[in-house]
Amino acid sequence: MHDDVASFPSPDVILPGLPAMVVGSRMALRSDGKGGQQSLSFEDAGRALLESPHLLCNLPLIARRLRLRQMPPRADLQAYDLLELFAFVRPARFTLPTLSGLAQSLSLPHSDHQIAIPNGGRLELDIALIAPIAQRLMADLGADTYRWNKSVGATALTLARAGWPWGPMILGALSRNKAANSGGQTGVAVWQNLAEWADGPPPPAPADHAVSADEAEQQLARIIQHNLGAGSEPRPQQVAYSRAISHAFHPPEAENAPNMTLAEAGTGTGKTLGYIAPASLWAQKNAGPVWISTYTKALQRQIDQELSRLYPDPKERNSRTVIRKGRENYACLLNIEDAARISFSGAATARDSVLMGLVLRWLAYSRDGDMIGGDFPSWLGGHFGQARLSALTDHRGECLYSACSHYRRCFIERAVRKSRRADLVIANHALVMTQAAARNGDPDLPRRLVFDEGHHVFDAADNAFCAHLSGAEGADLRRWLRGRETAHKGRARGLITRIEDLIGDDLLARNHLDAIIEAARALPGPGWLQRLSGAAPRGPYEQFLMHLRAQILRRSHDRHGPHGLECGTEDSPAELLAAGNLLARALEAMMLPMKALAARLLALLDEQAASLDSASRGRLDASARSISLRAEKLAAWSQMLLDLQKPADPAFVDWLALDRSEGQERDVGLYRHWLDPSKPFAKTVLEPAHGVLITSATLRDQQTAAEDGDWQRAEMRVGASHLVLPARRFSTASPFDYQKQTRVLIVNDLQKGDLGHLATAYRALFLAAQGGALGLFTAIARLRAVHDRIQPALESHGLPLYAQHIDPMDTGTLVDLFRAEEDACLLGTDAVRDGVDVPGHALRLIVFDRVPWPRPTRLHKARRAAFGGSLYDDMLTRLKLSQAFGRLVRRGDDRGLFILLDAQTPSRLLTAFPPGLEVARVGLAEAIRITTDFFPRHAAQKPDQVP
Repeated sequence: MHDDVASFPSPDVILPGLPAMVVGSRMALRSDGKGGQQSLSFEDAGRALLESPHLLCNLPLIARRLRLRQMPPRADLQAYDLLELFAFVRPARFTLPTLSGLAQSLSLPHSDHQIAIPNGGRLELDIALIAPIAQRLMADLGADTYRWNKSVGATALTLARAGWPWGPMILGALSRNKAANSGGQTGVAVWQNLAEWADGPPPPAPADHAVSADEAEQQLARIIQHNLGAGSEPRPQQVAYSRAISHAFHPPEAENAPNMTLAEAGTGTGKTLGYIAPASLWAQKNAGPVWISTYTKALQRQIDQELSRLYPDPKERNSRTVIRKGRENYACLLNIEDAARISFSGAATARDSVLMGLVLRWLAYSRDGDMIGGDFPSWLGGHFGQARLSALTDHRGECLYSACSHYRRCFIERAVRKSRRADLVIANHALVMTQAAARNGDPDLPRRLVFDEGHHVFDAADNAFCAHLSGAEGADLRRWLRGRETAHKGRARGLITRIEDLIGDDLLARNHLDAIIEAARALPGPGWLQRLSGAAPRGPYEQFLMHLRAQILRRSHDRHGPHGLECGTEDSPAELLAAGNLLARALEAMMLPMKALAARLLALLDEQAASLDSASRGRLDASARSISLRAEKLAAWSQMLLDLQKPADPAFVDWLALDRSEGQERDVGLYRHWLDPSKPFAKTVLEPAHGVLITSATLRDQQTAAEDGDWQRAEMRVGASHLVLPARRFSTASPFDYQKQTRVLIVNDLQKGDLGHLATAYRALFLAAQGGALGLFTAIARLRAVHDRIQPALESHGLPLYAQHIDPMDTGTLVDLFRAEEDACLLGTDAVRDGVDVPGHALRLIVFDRVPWPRPTRLHKARRAAFGGSLYDDMLTRLKLSQAFGRLVRRGDDRGLFILLDAQTPSRLLTAFPPGLEVARVGLAEAIRITTDFFPRHAAQKPDQVP
């Protein structure tokens, strides 16, 4: 295979002699590789890991538990991490990042029912899995039937030379693999072997055939019968839902007046298939796409899986559907090529080389190049640092388009083209709104839209239609215009690099470009944050930020605290206003040539129409759009600065903010949000559409007796109240019997603010349910304090505990772990609450630390004053409680408890829960007793007593 490398030892020789280690919450267990095992303290375990490489699983998690404080691990901490081996041997294949998850993915015995361990516990079971997992993966590599042979030998050799512990062993295993040793093996440049996409003529505009209610019902029946067999019938609520929403798939009745339907469907209705039925039928009848938009990536993945019921053939599903996300989610092949060249040059660290080797293995087999929520092993972010992975995507908008040597293989361009001809495009709210704002009137924009998770439309619009004049935003724009200006490794392609060959010797365009690059010196440069705190700003932007920061600190009550600070813009001092005027002029000096350059690029499209190829035309158009967008951002910033001297515009909320994390300053800036972001959403997204469905289980606040009032508030939050024609309304209750399946308790005897009492409640309730518990928190600090207090007790009872903001894993991976391990517990904040879909016994208890009142930010205070005062607060809080409760029961046989640890919960909030469901206020001891009795499977296992 490699004539220049000596033969490598067989893993059969090396593996049996390697020590192994697993780490719990209070101790570690080590196998010496000779059949002996010993329990170690954290201090001794850490010392052992630093002295010699061990077989283990998930080094970053172990390093955190041992308090080695190295995330990602130090270069001198070597280990044979089974997760890294799995990522190499089985690229683009899913596994949970635990020993039991690895064993399950490899079809190995992985539970105490399958492995006989006398008097063993969790650690004994885990350490017994390590050797079989390593042996199976090495055996895979040596088999002639091994499926992932592309560049495997070249990549393994490169990583072995970089010092990866697994490298020599992998090469030894590959020596038995005939296919890996064949002459057809290529080098590590796997991007060269990716399939190219083929372009075609633009598709014609879709037709306007309606989907009737009867047709929607028939399509739904076909989908269900195809999956469950003849005689299967949809649920009545699902049929009614599918029939009602067919209105959104009729031709529009007036200009700028889409057929809009608001559909509230209780959990268990089956709304996903309910809207897929008419949406897929409309796409087939009219040869046009329907875009299905979600708020979370978790639901995007879930809908993609659900589409297998509509298109059981994977090839058909791949041709008819596509997942769309922002460019920053996809692997950029040019960035990867650049990073690989640096990583394998000998100048990079061993960890950089290992990361690139694993990325290249994944790249060769990825379905769509999605690194965030796709088939990329997301837990690698905890191993190597999320920033390293981010650098491999186009997260700064630096794409060269057709000038890129990888343009024809680009995952992003492939997805864009697929979405033009697909039946169903699974997107997200942020992408839909951003594209609509950037390309209003473009024929590529969807005309049929389904917004699932519709209760998040207001928040998504708030994020899409705002302006932030901050240090980080300004520095990012400078980097986009001028490229990298320091000697730091890596690269950043400035505007000159991206368009110089397009403008050629066009003197007018070149003059505009030179003016832009020179004017961009006014933006914050490298080191701007340190210069602000040292009162040594450079240029008008940093000068303005220095005065802005000083005003925030003067007007704040807790200037030395760990959290971010805010203050208003009213009565700003003269020096801040003067600095704002100076910056506005500097931004205008940049904006004018940017607008002129964008116009010139579009003019070149017309002037050179006879000579331009299609790729160059596409680049000119894309470059003009991109430059125009950033010119519009500069115009918005300039207007914000000028408005500092005027009375406040009632349509907007402006404020100053200093962003801090654990006492460290991260950013500072002037912020502007719409008071009602549903207005620009309605104008930009809804009005151009022909049909829109906005659906959720919690669109309405079920507080008032007047149903019309509930709908009016829902319509206000999703923009329907700003349209010419009224939206149609539909609602159906959940088919679940919540009175029999659930209970809601409010614990009324905990001392507020006492973290010890709070931790006691979580520990005792989690043990009473014997796991399957989701702990929700309104503050990260309380989550961390409770986690540290309860983890040892839970682990001693065999209950795994995972936590957002603590474990070095992304939220999606944490939820996957929680779902897979029936008795696990998970702690999290809003992102976990919104992203959890765990049917079955794995989620049977939800404990909320406090009433989730809105944070009293300046933006919320302004909206509170405009939208009803305390009634607005109550509405938002009830919706959050309702959404959290909705996680508990996901199918007909689920049972669960919802417990709120806040004695001051007002009764007026309790309508957040299903009608007729009794809410009991009890003491903690009674809540523990009820929890124990509610789950008879665990009745014989009593939790420890509450102190």
